[in-house]
Amino acid sequence: MLTILFDGIAYGMLLFVLACGLAVTLGLMNFVNLAHGAFAMAGGYVTVVLMNRYGISFYWCLPAAFLFSAALGAVLEVTLYRRLYAASHLDQVLFSIGLVFMAVAGVDFFMGGQQQLISLPPELSGRFNLLGADIGRYRLFIIVLCALLTIALQTTLTRTRIGSQLRAAVDDGRVARGLGINVSVIFVLTFALGSGLAGLGGALGVELLGLDPNFPLKYLIYFMIVVTIGGTSSITGPFLAALLLGIADVAGKYYLPSLGAFIIYAVMIAFLILRPNGLFFREGGR
Repeated sequence: MLTILFDGIAYGMLLFVLACGLAVTLGLMNFVNLAHGAFAMAGGYVTVVLMNRYGISFYWCLPAAFLFSAALGAVLEVTLYRRLYAASHLDQVLFSIGLVFMAVAGVDFFMGGQQQLISLPPELSGRFNLLGADIGRYRLFIIVLCALLTIALQTTLTRTRIGSQLRAAVDDGRVARGLGINVSVIFVLTFALGSGLAGLGGALGVELLGLDPNFPLKYLIYFMIVVTIGGTSSITGPFLAALLLGIADVAGKYYLPSLGAFIIYAVMIAFLILRPNGLFFREGGR
């Protein structure tokens, strides 16, 4: 049970890093970006190419995946996404889904449709025993790294000047501009951060989740479930939702292998019945 719990926490942490960018763009920027998984896929392929073709260390590939996906997100925000901030959610969904299919087709053409593999550093491979639990070294690395990222993200959004400026820009852009806040710069930086985190999650997930051109479509539903259950009013909600879903998914596939794939959807339905507006929604609050 301890091993399953540990693996579930690692999976949930990875899901959160992959999905938190979507929570930011949807909750704080009010933009439904269903192409979020494409940025995660970009980070994964950057890692695969740098490691397998150029022999670059896995540890250097992680910041490279973050920076590449962040730069890609910034460019697309300026050239494409910005034009749709005032559009309806249906237009945003159709636009971002179109980007997903373009990304899938492009990656399949240039990289092929096969699963991509990487070799982890020796110190991250294998398992060790701790208090009777079989602990995977790479999963422990993911838990520690993702926990640090979560703390940094929560602190940035709630305790820093840029976090306050972002909330002000979203609540009333005209007033924010009147106060001297450069709303356009705040939005592009926020979008780049969300895209970069997705790319980092994609790089970390190559070993655990696999990587192929269908990655954005395969895991889009997982990102949406995390954001739906956790809500978009804070980072804490999606974080706890990702942990719960990760543990439930791993435990379900272990104890009920014939029904394991449906456990995560059963958990989603139960939470939507009990808390339809998210875990931390308060009546009269945002």
